[in-house]
Amino acid sequence: MAWLVRGEVRKLWLGQLVSAAGSSITTVALPLVAVLTLQASPLQMGLLSALTVLPHLVFGLPAGMVVDRVSLRRLLVSADVGRAVLLGSIPAAAAMGVLQMGQLYGVAVLAGVLSLLADTSALTLMPALVPRAELMRANSASLLTTNLATTTGPSAAGFLVQAVSAPFAILVDALSFVVSAVMMWLIREPERVAPPERTPVRLSTGLRVLFADRVLGPLTLSATVGSLFGAMQGPLVVLYLVRELHWSPAYVGVAVTASGAAAVVGTLAATAWCNRVGIGRTYLSGQFLSVVSGAALATGLAPIIYVGQVVSGFGLALFGIPQRTLRQSRIPAHHLGQATATWRTVVIGGQALGAALAGVLGTALGLRPTLLVSSAGMLIGVLIAALSPLRTLRGVSEGEVVPDEAEGPPGGVPEPPPYRRNN
Repeated sequence: MAWLVRGEVRKLWLGQLVSAAGSSITTVALPLVAVLTLQASPLQMGLLSALTVLPHLVFGLPAGMVVDRVSLRRLLVSADVGRAVLLGSIPAAAAMGVLQMGQLYGVAVLAGVLSLLADTSALTLMPALVPRAELMRANSASLLTTNLATTTGPSAAGFLVQAVSAPFAILVDALSFVVSAVMMWLIREPERVAPPERTPVRLSTGLRVLFADRVLGPLTLSATVGSLFGAMQGPLVVLYLVRELHWSPAYVGVAVTASGAAAVVGTLAATAWCNRVGIGRTYLSGQFLSVVSGAALATGLAPIIYVGQVVSGFGLALFGIPQRTLRQSRIPAHHLGQATATWRTVVIGGQALGAALAGVLGTALGLRPTLLVSSAGMLIGVLIAALSPLRTLRGVSEGEVVPDEAEGPPGGVPEPPPYRRNN
């Protein structure tokens, strides 16, 4: 990643690196605060988990409208400062002995809204900081940060909770957002030229932009179907390994870590593989490999399960990087915020539906059949992509269709470029 030390994107990446490391700790520490400090019931834990997803479903489309209309740098700074304050309130309340579940619920929702705005802003800003030819490598670096954090963060969180208690472990995440805010403030954002005043601002704009493109339409549908069925495995894996296969927690932890480590390797290999086979086939191969874990789990054989976790983790990185790069390179910059938020709403909505279906089918059919149904459904997502122009797409600009620019703005007046770089 030595190429990343030059340019403004370095500051964005460093901020994401620090905040992702902190957030991976909170992912473990926040539920432990509820369980160990507040003795939360199963119903309360379910509500807390649901509230972390709710902002993406409820506020996803409006967030895209905000991102397309304000300074991305300032939005990133504000989101980091806001999350630092929110998360810092938890150890502060614990120290004063006034921490309640209601505060955790509020933090989960408000921090989720700010994370939605920050993530959408970062994805929208990156194409303005990086030449199109380097988008794949920039996205590889960004996802490498996330995968490293999710692989190592839970272990670090466990040690921190053991050493200083769960509420004060969250203080590390709050401080990480302070560092991230400083890095975001230092970014020299390219001057952003607003779209023509007559350009309508609608919640449906993101969907129209995505599905008007012959590549992004099937890509969105494929990813949503894969996300829905893939999310069916999440709530069942630990339950299946422990209750049906009688694995110890240590073996379960090794399996999860193996998947995360393979995802890290996948992020490092994605750019080279894309250069060799093309961006479309990289997405297809990654999505196909991600299907393996469900089928491997259904065998009940430990060696095959471990191999399946490694292959699937590798595949997740291979298809994650191309889909993000394709969206950033094919969507007009003044619509990128809305389209990105729409994508996240649709895909995360699919995950929420998949998680709900997992409980229903797991009860009705059993855990092993549900894992097989999940794998079969993920293959439908692969088939959708394989029957689309994605199959033969080699580069980000090949067969490019930009809906608004293809039709021209109202009155036939050429639009200015959405970004203009400062000297």
